[in-house]
Amino acid sequence: MKLGIAGGIGSGKSYVSQKIREYGYEVYDCDEAAKRLISTSPDIRQQFISLIGSDAYTADGQLNKPVVTNFLLASKANGKAINDIVHPAVFRDFEESGLQFMESAIMFESGIYKLVDRVLAVVAPKEVRIQRVMARDGISREKVLDWMDRQISQKELIQKSDFVIVNDGQTEIDKQLKKIIVQCNKQF
Repeated sequence: MKLGIAGGIGSGKSYVSQKIREYGYEVYDCDEAAKRLISTSPDIRQQFISLIGSDAYTADGQLNKPVVTNFLLASKANGKAINDIVHPAVFRDFEESGLQFMESAIMFESGIYKLVDRVLAVVAPKEVRIQRVMARDGISREKVLDWMDRQISQKELIQKSDFVIVNDGQTEIDKQLKKIIVQCNKQF
C-alpha cells in the first residue's frame, strides 16, 4: 500500500513525514527529489537549456536559480513548461524507489496522487500556518498569504483525501497517525 502525504505550506506535512520515519519507514520527499533530479539528470539539464537557454545552469554546472526563477515567474505557460519536464521525472523516480510513503506539497496539482493508493491530508488553522512559515522562512505575512493563495485550499484538500491529520499544535499527532497506519494495514 502506498500512502501520499499532502498539505499546504505551514501545515506540518514534513513534521508528519518525520514521525513516519521515526516509526521506521522511509518517506519519499518529492521536493527534495525534484531538486536532486534537476541537479543530476542530464536529460532534465538538456531540456532546461533547450527551454530556458544556456544560462539555465552556471559554468560549474549548478542550476542558475535566479535565471530559472525569472523564467518561471514570467508566465503560467513557463511554469507549466518546467513542470512538464520535472513532474514526469519525479513520478518515475518515485515508482523506481519502491517506497510506501511519499510527501508532496502539490499532490493533486501535479497528478502524483495517481501513484498512491490513499492520500493523507495534513491540515492546520490558517493563522497557525502563517505564523509557522513566517518564523521558519523569515518572510512577511503578505508573502505567506500569497503563497497560500497559490495552493489548493485546505477544504478541497480534505475533500480529495482519504485521511486527515490535524496539526494545530494542540492535537496529538502520534495518536492520529498510528490510527491511520492501522487502518491502512487492515485495508491492504
